[in-house]
Amino acid sequence: MNGLGGLNKSPNGVVIGVVQLQLNQIDTPADLKAQTQVIVDMVAKARRNMATMDLVVFPEYALHGLSMNTDPAIMCRMDGPEVAAFKQACIDNKIWGCFSIMEFNPHGNPYNTGIVIDDTGAVKLYYRKMHPWVPVEPWEPGDRGIPVIDGPNGCKLALIICHDGMFPEMARECAYKGAEIMLRTAGYTAPIRDSWRFTNQANSFQNLMVTANVCMCGSDGTFDSMGEGMIVNFDGSVIAHGTTGRANEIITAEVRPDLVREARIHWGAENNIYQLGHRGYSAVAGGAGDCPYTFMHDLVAGTYKLPWEDEVKVTDGTSCGLPKPTRLYGAKRQEAAE
Repeated sequence: MNGLGGLNKSPNGVVIGVVQLQLNQIDTPADLKAQTQVIVDMVAKARRNMATMDLVVFPEYALHGLSMNTDPAIMCRMDGPEVAAFKQACIDNKIWGCFSIMEFNPHGNPYNTGIVIDDTGAVKLYYRKMHPWVPVEPWEPGDRGIPVIDGPNGCKLALIICHDGMFPEMARECAYKGAEIMLRTAGYTAPIRDSWRFTNQANSFQNLMVTANVCMCGSDGTFDSMGEGMIVNFDGSVIAHGTTGRANEIITAEVRPDLVREARIHWGAENNIYQLGHRGYSAVAGGAGDCPYTFMHDLVAGTYKLPWEDEVKVTDGTSCGLPKPTRLYGAKRQEAAE
């Protein structure tokens, strides 16, 4: 059930539109300004397209394209004109919006940042991509964790970006912190199509969580993005799917956070987000609440190491023309190295 794509909205529904935005090449401040206007105009199109829409979601790289250009002249700041334009677009069209920027970082490489702005122009969610798509992407790893906010119509909302969604721990963290809807924005190209589809469905099913997912679309003359807007229900079923690859199409659906809450409370079989911390509760009171996973212990202790780690060949971005980094992550590790 998706309310005919959101045309028929229930009192408890949240209508989401994911934009398969046309991929463009962005090289100069003038290009950046022009692309900002493209996005602002698309917010207005989303509102005209569907009066019931609560949230319009733009893909990763919607503003900057896929060139991976880190030129400071085209990097954004949270108090810059691009974010200001997105805020005004949300105000003017009385709609929530999710946007992507490459954020200037005075202490290292830029951040790949996602923001959610409400219908009054307030930034409600501010997230930096935790897992850049290495070895291709040069972005600084995110340092703000995964925020979960109160979204439109009282839903609990989270955002992850592209490659983040290939790690089941990311979606699990969103759900563990209460997210009922998880957005996943991306710039993926066609080789990732199958992985994109089954991870979106798995992220939903494993966490009893709605996911709304979208990539850039079309060609910039070098890269071909696939669109693939997917809105997936909490049981893993696909509610809406942009399979045509048509650029600038807005894939829409109504989702029901109240039914997510109901499932999380009443499901027995396959309530996996609960059962992870209550293993075998039919045999032992309350289930086993231990942590039997070696990788979790090692990651927390800073000793994460795969059995084949010393044989891994690609461990930096030099294969993609990026310089080998010399900085360590985080102030404490940097201090320890000095």
